[in-house]
Amino acid sequence: MPLRLLPSTLVDRIAAGEVVERPAAALKEIVENALDAGATRIEIVIDGGGRRLMRVTDDGGGMSAADLALCVERHATSKLDAEDLMSIATLGFRGEALPSIGAVARLAILSRPKTASGAHEIRVEAGVKSEVRPAALGPGTRVEVRDLFFATPARLKFLKSERAETAAAIDAVRRLALARPEVAFTVVADERAPVTWPARSADAAGRRARIADVLGHEVARNALDIEGMREGARLFGLAGLPTYSKANSLSQYLFVNGRPVRDKVLIGAIRAAYSDLLPSDRHPVTVLFLEVDPQDVDVNVHPAKIEVRFRDAGNIRALMVRTLTEALTAGVPRTATTAADRLAELVRPGMERAGAAAPFRAPMGGLDWRQSAPPSDWRQSWARPEGWEAPATPDGFAAADQGDPFAAPPRASEFGLGLGLGLGLGLDLAPAADARAHQAPAQADAIDRPLGAARAQLHETYIVAQTQDGVVIVDQHAAHERIVYEKLKAAIERDGLARQMLLVPLVIDLDPSEAVRLAERTEALARFGLVVEPFGPGALLVREVPALIGEADVPALIRELAEHAAEWDDDLPLERRLLHVAATMACHGSVRAGRRLRPEEMNALLREMERTPNAGQCNHGRPTFVTLSLADVEKLFARR
Repeated sequence: MPLRLLPSTLVDRIAAGEVVERPAAALKEIVENALDAGATRIEIVIDGGGRRLMRVTDDGGGMSAADLALCVERHATSKLDAEDLMSIATLGFRGEALPSIGAVARLAILSRPKTASGAHEIRVEAGVKSEVRPAALGPGTRVEVRDLFFATPARLKFLKSERAETAAAIDAVRRLALARPEVAFTVVADERAPVTWPARSADAAGRRARIADVLGHEVARNALDIEGMREGARLFGLAGLPTYSKANSLSQYLFVNGRPVRDKVLIGAIRAAYSDLLPSDRHPVTVLFLEVDPQDVDVNVHPAKIEVRFRDAGNIRALMVRTLTEALTAGVPRTATTAADRLAELVRPGMERAGAAAPFRAPMGGLDWRQSAPPSDWRQSWARPEGWEAPATPDGFAAADQGDPFAAPPRASEFGLGLGLGLGLGLDLAPAADARAHQAPAQADAIDRPLGAARAQLHETYIVAQTQDGVVIVDQHAAHERIVYEKLKAAIERDGLARQMLLVPLVIDLDPSEAVRLAERTEALARFGLVVEPFGPGALLVREVPALIGEADVPALIRELAEHAAEWDDDLPLERRLLHVAATMACHGSVRAGRRLRPEEMNALLREMERTPNAGQCNHGRPTFVTLSLADVEKLFARR
């Protein structure tokens, strides 16, 4: 077959296949043109997922009749002052969007400059252009796209449902609205009610308000302000709390010089910053803005302009990891604020089912719960030191009273690893047999602390603390797990972990393949104070353990490490493999659920949490505590 030049119409349709892959892509290009034209108000109408109709009206600079005739020609643009592709300060610059859309749809463009007395219109249908003619329109531009892909019907088979295409189109607008808070947006999509995002200021408060408008107030409440600079690059925006995460990365909104992007370097940096805080199947919510010199970023690497390439990707990655890590570890620990609302939703149906059941009030420091009747003989006898007879609390509840005279004598065998060993507090680890919160009010200085003063222990697992304006419920195992983990990391970075030699080495039987994998990593394990060596087929000999984990269940620890050793392939950096080991050891070396704690142990744990980075979540990404304000509690009891 001889060489030949393709017809211009076919060339335009080929280009449209790269630029306009779906209605959302076409809509994104049109809205970007409106923003580049200086619009302060943009109205968008979508019908049929964008396939039947997309209409974008703006109050931007507008175009003259001559500009209208030129704007539907390929590679015609007003956005490049010179031929330098490394000095692009606009969202669009190629001049391909409108001719590509006109090649596969029915396109109508009406425009009027602010200084002109009238408007003009041009139409393009399947690549065929009409003459420019007068029209009626106020200052600005209106772009209308009908019957998208009617000229290339084969493309219609690859579109998703109207609902899915509408969602994708709205998401494209949502990302642009986040990038430009100073521009007002109105979106009317199919049968949905119109949505308006009012114009906001371009400062940090305006960005947070726009994020609340577009993504919801829940996102804004559960995100931290971040800002950092490194070698001329600036990063700012909002980073979601680790306990407010999603099952996918679709809620990560990234912008480079105001341009929405999906960049592997940026996504990888976010994953690295949250690596200690989230499990592998959870993703943080972020709205991050990166400002760099246009000369240091190439935006001309993707037809749809959604990918970029950095001149110094290492600097950008370091900036993001450091800024996010500092923001997540600074200040007192926080967890997502959605727990109280979800708790209220769960409790309210239960209250309705209870019907006319009378509330039962027990004399436990003002804490109430609803039952149909008081439990029979709820003050059951509890074992006491010789000579004492006193009532006990209901099962599963131990109030924190430091003045209780009925404390049982210490029995170290009941505890295994003590909280004092893990925290270095040197406390007496004897359990409190019975203590009633109403007998000894919490100290005022402790209540003023961020996590308050311990008042009770529920089901030997959860610590209830009182603050000035509410209640904090702490998962004692998850909290202590994070504390031990951070101490392990700090000890490794400082001078290595102290080891504790076992009086009698332990022989651990394993699956032969797991034993081999773990034996191949003895050097890495030794860095964490865990000294093991092969001991025949399918067995390992443990000689030393980290002193910080005390009397942890060493066989269980070794077996769990062996199970996960297969995941430590050569592609995983050594640092990440070692941190996985540290996280596993922290889990096995933490105070377990079901352990009764004394009041001073509970308060010591709360104070240590306030001093520990990332104490709002455990190593697996679960929250370590939940905060309920008095308003939240009143909602649970229908007081407001």
